[in-house]
Amino acid sequence: MSHPADATEAQAQTTALPIVRITHEPLDDTYVRALEQAIVNTGVGGIVTFEGVVRDNARGKQVRALEYDAYPEMAEQELRRIAAEVERRWQTNAIAMVHRIGRLELGECSVVVIVACPHRAEAFEACRFAIDTLKASVPIWKKEIAENGEEWVEG
Repeated sequence: MSHPADATEAQAQTTALPIVRITHEPLDDTYVRALEQAIVNTGVGGIVTFEGVVRDNARGKQVRALEYDAYPEMAEQELRRIAAEVERRWQTNAIAMVHRIGRLELGECSVVVIVACPHRAEAFEACRFAIDTLKASVPIWKKEIAENGEEWVEG
């Protein structure tokens, strides 16, 4: 899969809403901006973007990196279910949820959730619901690579 900044490929990948994806691609600023542009339309007044990044600590440990794994087909199916619930509750299909898998270094983005709604309050509520539900229900596994060893953890 090429980077969404590649206009031809991005248009092909992002015309159908909602956008849900499990990827090995880096979720850099260009990728995130392309996702935002793909879901924006003239009926939205609020766009909320959440980016989860790898931090250097967790539960009292010094983290050096994270490794994510998933069963992509099952994870994308669950992402579609969450997107459908967002659409039902907040009357918008302008949503993108992308989670990266593989090894991620400190500061790298692991997950992006973007929701666009007619009003800001709805966009904030819908985005929070989407990321919280993603973290609780999508089959994505995380290994913390810390100073004192490696461990698969929840979340």
